[in-house]
Amino acid sequence: MWNRGERTEVTCIACGETLDRADAREYDKHGDRFERREKSFEHLCKPCYRELCHQPRRGLESLLVALDRAESEGGFVERYYEHLTDATEGTDGGRERER
Repeated sequence: MWNRGERTEVTCIACGETLDRADAREYDKHGDRFERREKSFEHLCKPCYRELCHQPRRGLESLLVALDRAESEGGFVERYYEHLTDATEGTDGGRERER
């Protein structure tokens, strides 16, 4: 095991608990925790990690930006919910579902 001089204690970004790094799970906001070059990771305690949705996030940011810019009636959350409903029903108006 290597030691990079990292802290031995970390703080869970979800609940604020301080715990040993060995007892925590690494969290990478970019969704690619295996690409480690020049990255620093945030950490989650095991209970908070288990509560996360582990679904792919590819394309999520661009979808959220597009929905935020959309000039339609209803609020942002309503537009997002409508998009999810359309995608799960297969009626996404010609848009391919991003995977």
